[in-house]
Amino acid sequence: MLLAAGCLALAGCGNGSRARAVGLKDIPLPAGTTIAARALSCDRGANAYCSVQLVVTGSRYGSSAALEGAEQRLLESLKWGFSNGQTGHELAALSPGNELRLTFAPAYEDLLAIDFGWIQRTAAISHALSGAIFDRASAISILLERGPS
Repeated sequence: MLLAAGCLALAGCGNGSRARAVGLKDIPLPAGTTIAARALSCDRGANAYCSVQLVVTGSRYGSSAALEGAEQRLLESLKWGFSNGQTGHELAALSPGNELRLTFAPAYEDLLAIDFGWIQRTAAISHALSGAIFDRASAISILLERGPS
């Protein structure tokens, strides 16, 4: 029910009727991962947009950096293009056709960026990142939004 509401909210964001809702189905995740937390965040300002925010864990990965590497290899295999994220520790990937932009980083790095005010995430995501670090879980933070096209 919550996911359906999130998808409906996403459908209302962006450039009017040409914008397609984005959701979990649009996020490629490495094998053996679990979504520990998810949140929808929308900005209804002049350049309205919505994003899906996730904390993803993977017990089969020895570290958050290893999980981040698995995410990067998966996106590369699916022909996503790469660019810089908002911080020096984030990677950003554009889907084929530049329809979607996915930004991801190890949990610790994004939690630091949140604390310094360099990026914004919902409180639920911040708490989940903190919990993953406290639990010593291999975790990454993911942000999915519409691409530039």
